[in-house]
Amino acid sequence: MNSDSFQSLPQTALVFLIYLLLGVVPVCGVVYGIYFLLTLPLRRRERTRMFLDVLEVGLRQGHAPEATIAGAAASRDRSLGVRFQLLSAHLEEGLRLTAALRAVPRLLPPQVVAMLETGERVGDMRAVLPACRLLLRDGVSSVRGALNYVILLAFALTPAMFIVPLVVRAKVLPAFQAVFGGMAEGQPLPAFTRLVFAGNGISTAIQLAIVTLLWLAMVAYIGGPRLQRWMHRALPGLQDRILVWFPWRRKQLQRDFSAMLAVLLDAEVPESEAVKLAAQSTQNLVMIRRGEKVRSLLASGVKLPQAITALDDARELQWRLSNALQRGTGFVNALNGWHEALDAKAFQLQQAAAQMTTTGFVLVNGLLVASFVIAVFLVFIALINGAALW
Repeated sequence: MNSDSFQSLPQTALVFLIYLLLGVVPVCGVVYGIYFLLTLPLRRRERTRMFLDVLEVGLRQGHAPEATIAGAAASRDRSLGVRFQLLSAHLEEGLRLTAALRAVPRLLPPQVVAMLETGERVGDMRAVLPACRLLLRDGVSSVRGALNYVILLAFALTPAMFIVPLVVRAKVLPAFQAVFGGMAEGQPLPAFTRLVFAGNGISTAIQLAIVTLLWLAMVAYIGGPRLQRWMHRALPGLQDRILVWFPWRRKQLQRDFSAMLAVLLDAEVPESEAVKLAAQSTQNLVMIRRGEKVRSLLASGVKLPQAITALDDARELQWRLSNALQRGTGFVNALNGWHEALDAKAFQLQQAAAQMTTTGFVLVNGLLVASFVIAVFLVFIALINGAALW
């Protein structure tokens, strides 16, 4: 190799480094950002699971919940996270566990905190831990639903889709109409072309509506419990009513209510009080109002299996409650199969909804694009036919 080749090596390395910094690094950053946001529910789930494991181990050893958390935080284990240390600091100030959890709202989901508060009220926090663990399955279901391309579509396609329909409407279509009008020499455009061009405002609105729905779904997915708290403060009750509309979320709420009701009844809490506490543990105003209807029926002399229809009209829940009431105990074991069925049904409904939503969005958007392409080519076909006849 000559001296010129050796002198050009640093320049080549510098150019390669610039390409690496300007090309590969941003792409890797975008990919990591998508991965980070997509797996948020799993990280929340893992944080909650670790907290419940630490709490359960301490309760099994006979330690108070506050002492258990303080002892775990004293180990300075980084896997516990900064919020766990902040929780320990609040406990050192003399707060009870549930009050300290309210002071660190981003550590656990609100439903888990409400269930732990119920356990604290009845004096057996360990009994509510299985019900808390049922909530951990919802994170896996959410991520599986997101992997059915809804969130991926929002990241990969929709940024450009905000601009493209507006550009087509404002710039492309007027230019097409002017060019076709001059080439056709006064002849009318094909009927389908006129229909598409005249109704393009509707198609543009449909595309923008699809994009908006996708981004709203993405924001709700990423926001998680924090967004729920903001919604509760800004619009109390609206989010709860919307969530009940979704069939899988309704199944999950019924599961959470039933699981807590079984725990409370086994703890010999009076039926009316058990219904009230179980409804409050769902952190959903719709479920709380339905729980009040159940309590009214109980106060009027209606038996619990019949009164529970005001909240959940499933016959299986009624006969399971009837069998457990005849024995007077064993509500958790009696309703365990019902909770598994609700959880499986919720998972099935959520995955089916994700797939159907994604497929529907793709088909509608494809239909709009295809209609525009067909409208343009019909004009070309008419012009070619006219030139051939001439």
